[in-house]
Amino acid sequence: MEAFGRLLDILDELREKCPWDRKQTNESLRSNTIEETYELCEAIIKNDVSEIKKELGDVLLHIIFYAKIADEKGQFDIADVCNSLRDKLIFRHPHVFGTAEANTSGQVEQNWEQLKLKEKGGNKTVLEGVPASLPSIVKAHRIQDKARNAGFDWAQKEDVWDKVREEFTELEQEISSMNPNRMEAEFGDLFFSLINAARLYKINPDNALERTNQKFIKRFNYIEQKAREMGKSLKDMKLEEMEVFWQEAKSK
Repeated sequence: MEAFGRLLDILDELREKCPWDRKQTNESLRSNTIEETYELCEAIIKNDVSEIKKELGDVLLHIIFYAKIADEKGQFDIADVCNSLRDKLIFRHPHVFGTAEANTSGQVEQNWEQLKLKEKGGNKTVLEGVPASLPSIVKAHRIQDKARNAGFDWAQKEDVWDKVREEFTELEQEISSMNPNRMEAEFGDLFFSLINAARLYKINPDNALERTNQKFIKRFNYIEQKAREMGKSLKDMKLEEMEVFWQEAKSK
């Protein structure tokens, strides 16, 4: 608590004495907040503890900055943020702070969605709580998760593969007709079904794809490095040469 108090004092002083900090608004901070959140996510993917600590600090700075701006406008302060969050956590955990029972994490999640529909100022529909601005893969996962908590899901997780195969077949049919709009629609359906499969098998699809992105980057950079060592550009290399170095990178 003392450390948090010192942090708030520092922000007060910066807001008063630093021209850059003094001119910041909610709107000017927004894009930086998104960037900092992604940097935190990247550190988590890499399991870099030092970077996680650093990026958590950056995200925390933005939280207290927004609260400071609101306090200056007489709207709310950081204490209001903390108290609001505390009240929400108590309300949504009646199995801890009340008499309700929830013995598994699945029961907790189902109760959570129902409580969000009941709380004052809460969601009016099950899917209302999914932010429209979420990246598409994350949004699909959250949509499916919320639908599951409302009871809309496969009885057996293995059944999802029938849906994946069905969507793949429909995509193949549309590709044969070369209708761009229909191909895009079926690609979307196939992605959605694969994300559903990931959810059912406890795989985070966004994390999975990002790991593959990072793996591809490392292997492709290896090919580029080998090309430079040979005095070539990538465009001068044959695909067969690239494949040899790709397999080398993969073995490493």
